[in-house]
Amino acid sequence: MAHGYWIFGPFAKLGPLRDTPNANLAGLLGTLGLIVLLTGALSLYAGSNPPQPNVTVTTPNPPDAFKSSEGWNGFASAFLIGGIGGAIVAYFVISNLTLIQGLFG
Repeated sequence: MAHGYWIFGPFAKLGPLRDTPNANLAGLLGTLGLIVLLTGALSLYAGSNPPQPNVTVTTPNPPDAFKSSEGWNGFASAFLIGGIGGAIVAYFVISNLTLIQGLFG
């Protein structure tokens, strides 16, 4: 979820709509679009028959899930769900920041 949560900030606070009332919504939509594009890239990589990782003595063994297309597709779907969830949480936190600050002091 962290990638969706942290990507939201630059889109909302540094984007071209940063001075409008809908800056947070534009940041959410931009984040969701980027997450969907990155998930598509992961899915394309999964379909390209990824090479087996070379394991040397100094590197840890990668999980067995990354040795198959199904494992990469599972990773891509978890990336999508986590990214969307993180972006929505960030949107609600930023949109309700005054309420949250009022609760805690």
